Amino acid sequence: MKIPKEVQAIIDKLNQNSYEAYAVGGCVRDLLLNKEPNDWDVATNARPEDITRIFPKSFYENDFGTVSVLTQSQKENLKTIEITPFRIESKYSDKRHPDEVKFAKNIGEDLARRDFTVNAIALSVAEGTEKIIDLFHGQDDLENKIIRAVGDPNERFQEDALRLMRAVRFATSLNSHAMWAIEAETKRAIQKNNHLLQRISQERIRDELIKMIMSPLGARGLELLRRLGLLQYVLPELEGGFNIEQNKHHIFQIYQHNLLSLNYACSKGFSLTVRLAALLHDIAKPQTKKGQGLNSTFYNHEVVGAKITYQILRRLKFPKKDIEKITKLVRFHLFYYNVDEVGESSVRRLLRNVGQENIEELLQLRQADRKGSGVPKAEPYKLRHLKYLFDKVAQDPILPNMLKINGLDIMRILNIQPGPKIGQILSYLLSQVLSDPQKNDQGFLESEIKKIGVLTEQELQKLAKTAKQEIEQVETKKDEMTKKKYWVT
Repeated sequence: MKIPKEVQAIIDKLNQNSYEAYAVGGCVRDLLLNKEPNDWDVATNARPEDITRIFPKSFYENDFGTVSVLTQSQKENLKTIEITPFRIESKYSDKRHPDEVKFAKNIGEDLARRDFTVNAIALSVAEGTEKIIDLFHGQDDLENKIIRAVGDPNERFQEDALRLMRAVRFATSLNSHAMWAIEAETKRAIQKNNHLLQRISQERIRDELIKMIMSPLGARGLELLRRLGLLQYVLPELEGGFNIEQNKHHIFQIYQHNLLSLNYACSKGFSLTVRLAALLHDIAKPQTKKGQGLNSTFYNHEVVGAKITYQILRRLKFPKKDIEKITKLVRFHLFYYNVDEVGESSVRRLLRNVGQENIEELLQLRQADRKGSGVPKAEPYKLRHLKYLFDKVAQDPILPNMLKINGLDIMRILNIQPGPKIGQILSYLLSQVLSDPQKNDQGFLESEIKKIGVLTEQELQKLAKTAKQEIEQVETKKDEMTKKKYWVT
């Protein structure tokens, strides 16, 4: 197992000062799974004051004895390494924090307080030799892909109720291809204690939800939350669509459809905003449903859904910019488009409503919505054609205002009044600049104006006609390239 030099140096220095030190928790678990750890934690029998004395470049700003040591590493996950004294914890009255933190005598007592066996493994690298301390058979559970609480699962969940959700998150995210199993006694304890999740702050719930959704198996994780009785305390609005049928346009129930849409977004590696929009885009269908059976309707569910999405994300304390973007995607996910039915003006209106910066994610959401409905193609021809139109209307048109000179300049240089001659000269100048952008220079353009200003009306008309044809050819070529980009005709 490869220990980074920054971590090895900290352990060595603690050892040199006659203290025990171990890499512990998630970093050891990830090493055993042949993964790159996201962060590194060290446990020691040194007290916080001893740690700060040994490592002057450190800070200590918490109630748990954890000291953050600054390193010289260029890697983000190694710039700060947390060192925590061995500790045991007392009663958790609020189901979130220990009433009192007491320092433990040895690594065994420290490991016994941890949440799951796979996170209760320590690694000693003293004197260049590696030694695994695994008192709760976490390596066996890693091998068998099992999430099991350390000791009595009821006690572990009573200590910190967020562990209820963390169990599902680990089962979802430790393997990108298959869910891990939650051990039977641990699962029963989750179901028994699921109501304790109400005691946890929305910020902590949000962070676990994000980690789950960003896993390739995020949709399956949410379904496991529902089966264990946890989803009602995380996203009750989502669970509200369970067992509610749709109409003749859908083969899946509302809840199934939302999870299948998320599943596609996860499989494609879409952003968090698209994944959340895919999960929530039909969140208002239960409230807006009218009638039963194949002809039921869900009028304005996208409008109501945007309001509900806003409320959900506000409750979960998401950043304002994320709330605004996801809400907008939900609001406009139902846009209508058929080739030859919707014109460029309608596309421009949608572009204004959604924002150019959000169009790609809106189209990704439409793909997720389609796949979540059971259709074979995520991106049919008409969706590619819409992409082409978005690109086309977003491009700068070829207009005379691209020139570094205008009609007033022409009138001043030639000492003439407004008239057709101005437009004809501008067309000619524009054709020159399109063929060679370096010609868009005020000095060059002024000299060209003086040169053609002496032409007869007939000569100038002929020149302008040729220039317009050249401009049209450039526009046609530009459009053909855009069509080719999206495989449309």
